[in-house]
Amino acid sequence: MIILVAGAAGPAGQAFVRRFTDKGHTVIGVDKSGADGTLAVDLLDLDAVKRLARDVEAEHGRVDGIAHLVGGWRGGKTFAETKLEDWDLLHDLLVRTLQNVTLAFEPLLKASEKGRFAIVSATGAQRPTQGNAAYATAKAASEAWTLAFADALSGTNATANILVVKALVNDAMRAASPERKFPGFTDVTDLAEAFDALWETDDNGTRIDLTRG
Repeated sequence: MIILVAGAAGPAGQAFVRRFTDKGHTVIGVDKSGADGTLAVDLLDLDAVKRLARDVEAEHGRVDGIAHLVGGWRGGKTFAETKLEDWDLLHDLLVRTLQNVTLAFEPLLKASEKGRFAIVSATGAQRPTQGNAAYATAKAASEAWTLAFADALSGTNATANILVVKALVNDAMRAASPERKFPGFTDVTDLAEAFDALWETDDNGTRIDLTRG
C-alpha cells in the first residue's frame, strides 16, 4: 500500500512509519522539520500540499492510507489564563493542516481500492476543562472536519475515522519518568496498530476509543 504519514518525525509518526515499512508498504513520511528522513513540507501551505499530492499521484496514482498526526498542546490552569495566541497556534496545527491535507488528497484516497484516513483526537474534545479551552475546541473542530470528510467519502471505497486517546505515551517518556504509570495513556505502537486495523472494517465517520484503563 501507499501510506502517507503527516507529522512523521514525532514519536507517533515514527511508530507509524516503522509499522508500515516493516510490513513492506511504501510510506511517505511528511514533516515540516524534514527530520528523520521525512519530506519537508509545510502543511499550512495549501499550494505546497497540493504539489505534494500531484507528486504522489504522478508516482503512485493513489493513496491507500493517510494518518494525520500533526499535533501540539497549549493550555493553562484556569479559563481566565487562556491565551488567544495559543488558540491561533492550535488552530493552525490541529485544524488548518487537516483541512489542507484532506482537500488536496481526497481524489487520491478515493482512487484507492480501500482508502483509509484517520486523525488522532482527545477525550477532552467532548469533556473540555477550563484550562484546556483552546486545545479542546481545536480538537472538536478537527473532529467535525473529519466527520464532514467521512460524509464526502460515503459511497466510495474510502473511509475517515477518529482515533480517540486520553494522551499518548512512548518508550522515551517512560524512560524519562520511570516512576510514572501513565494511566489511561495509549502507547504510540498501539495507536499505529489501531490505524492498521481500519483496513479490516468499513466503518466510516466513527470515533474509536483507544483510552487505556
